Amino acid sequence: MRKFRSAMNEECEPRSNLTRWSLVAAGTLSLGLGLFGIFVPVLPTTPFLLLAAACYARGSQRFYCWLINNRLFGTYIRSYREGRGLPLKVRVFTVIILWLTIGSTALIFVDEDWQKVLLTAIALAVTVHVASLSPKGRTNEMRPE
Repeated sequence: MRKFRSAMNEECEPRSNLTRWSLVAAGTLSLGLGLFGIFVPVLPTTPFLLLAAACYARGSQRFYCWLINNRLFGTYIRSYREGRGLPLKVRVFTVIILWLTIGSTALIFVDEDWQKVLLTAIALAVTVHVASLSPKGRTNEMRPE
């Protein structure tokens, strides 16, 4: 059986058409959920984009290259895979949109106190996660010797 190199630069066996189409379908679904997650704060964007990239890398070189080189999504995926985290502007924007959306939802649409507490806990957890995605290695580069 002929072997080839995948988009992730690893040697692997050729996959059946059913497997490849299933991976492309799963990647497209993940990409759609990631897109939806941009507008819905409790639905994370980055994990779905990473899952889409993984599915595309194993299912279709063309879809993988399109996603990685996409001007909107490619930077998220490349930054995360390279351990660069998220830029400060993106983190601040994300946290502001998160709190505006969850806060307005809790105040306008939610009547039960336990649901408001749950939404606040989710917002706090997501805020901590987003804050932890700071770019790595910058503190040492900026420090004078």
